Amino acid sequence: MSETGGVMDLDVRLLRHFVAAAEELHFTRAAARVCLTQQALSRDIARLEMALGKPLFARSTRRVSLTSDGELLLRLARPLLAHHDEVVGQLRSSSRFVVDVVGEFTTAARLLATARRDEDDFEFYARETPGLAISLAQLRDHHIDAAFCCLPDTFTLPAGVEHRRFHTEPLGLLVPRGHPLARRRTIPMSVLPGLEICCHAGNHVTGEWDRFAAELLAKWGAVPVADHPVVRGAQDLAHHVRPGEPPVLVPVGQPEIPGTVLRPLAGTEDGYPWGVVWRTGTQHAGLDALHRAIDEV
Repeated sequence: MSETGGVMDLDVRLLRHFVAAAEELHFTRAAARVCLTQQALSRDIARLEMALGKPLFARSTRRVSLTSDGELLLRLARPLLAHHDEVVGQLRSSSRFVVDVVGEFTTAARLLATARRDEDDFEFYARETPGLAISLAQLRDHHIDAAFCCLPDTFTLPAGVEHRRFHTEPLGLLVPRGHPLARRRTIPMSVLPGLEICCHAGNHVTGEWDRFAAELLAKWGAVPVADHPVVRGAQDLAHHVRPGEPPVLVPVGQPEIPGTVLRPLAGTEDGYPWGVVWRTGTQHAGLDALHRAIDEV
């Protein structure tokens, strides 16, 4: 906050955090929405209230509600933030297009490489984030322009976001050479009940994938291994997939990993539900190029 010539300048970041809290009326949910801790969000709200000299929330042990000043600020802040985001977006979008591709060597990364092939008027930039919640926050704040993601039919997207579900990528099991399943060309679903399977390894792993894979393993009667840190990158994955370790559930587009073989699952239509999301109203040659790459590949 600062004052210039008697006019107070509001911190846009604090306003954004206020709107999240005002719409959720639940500080824990609002903090998750803007990728903060609850304590950090509470500090930001307190800073805004101190700068304005007015309480914006009425708090009790049971509920949070807006004061009359809070309701007024919410009405005024929404169009202000929308106009701010539009200005920033238009200035940024003319010469670059930033895309979240989930991880290196994923299907999304290959699609971006295809889209880049014939574009000379602007530059594509790739980002890799660990989940759709972060991607949506960055999309809203104009830090990225589009995001590939694991997008199951059951996932509900927020207002202001458009999407395209474009591919169900078949799944397979990554096993060490010499594993009994490595001798098969494909793996029938009949061997999965009771089989321990890891779903926390690979560049495609996100929070959405974790939930999606857990539902699949339960549906198939397979047993998820105990939680452990996510494994990314070919070198770490090669170390993880070794004799004595359980098979790893991966999309069949997983790149080759030294010392392992990938065997597709046969007899199921379940697969990695690829999608792409972008801000409503986005008009940019980069988005058009992504759609063409999807259609082509």
